[in-house]
Amino acid sequence: MLVLAFDTATPAVTAALHDGERVLAASTAIDARRHGELLVPAVQAILGDSGVTPADLTAIVAGTGPGPYTGLRVGLVTAQALATAVGVPAYGLCTLDALAFESGLDAPFLVATDARRKEVFWARYADARTREAGPSVDLPRDLPPGLPVVGAGGRMYAEIVGADRLAEAPEHPSAGALAALAVERMAAGETLGPALPIYLRRPDARVPGAPKKVTA
Repeated sequence: MLVLAFDTATPAVTAALHDGERVLAASTAIDARRHGELLVPAVQAILGDSGVTPADLTAIVAGTGPGPYTGLRVGLVTAQALATAVGVPAYGLCTLDALAFESGLDAPFLVATDARRKEVFWARYADARTREAGPSVDLPRDLPPGLPVVGAGGRMYAEIVGADRLAEAPEHPSAGALAALAVERMAAGETLGPALPIYLRRPDARVPGAPKKVTA
């Protein structure tokens, strides 16, 4: 098994190669505006470092968000295009699930990432592997109270969420955790979903309307 995983649903442009037992190589860069520039070179680098060609891959896994429209699409389109070219399946996993998995927490908690517009994408988990609710998008003040919060969304709004609720865990997802979670689920016989985006609201960009008539 050789699983290539990557995620561009947050400011982290992250990619990793997993052989079914461990992460062979990984790359992560934090840059919210350069997903399209950074992802393919990162994939090429980790494949090269591992002595692997795209033809050796058995599956591709992409983070499906939720996330800002443009960045999220970069990873999913790349996954679909590469999978088609190589002839392997492209699967999708919720980005928040990868963050939850990497946290290693074994009691209820929330994962929250930046949704822009002063909002957060979030989901509730019973433990690191079990999502109970979400994903959803809300104002930070509307997050369920009392639970620890994993992810950059909580830290960005610590004064609203409560600094005492911020868990000691990564702020952004890693492709290594995404790949490891995918491998674990596949090994358990679970059928992973397709590499399709989780959109919780319309994109910021809008098609321009008809020009207004100007009268003399």
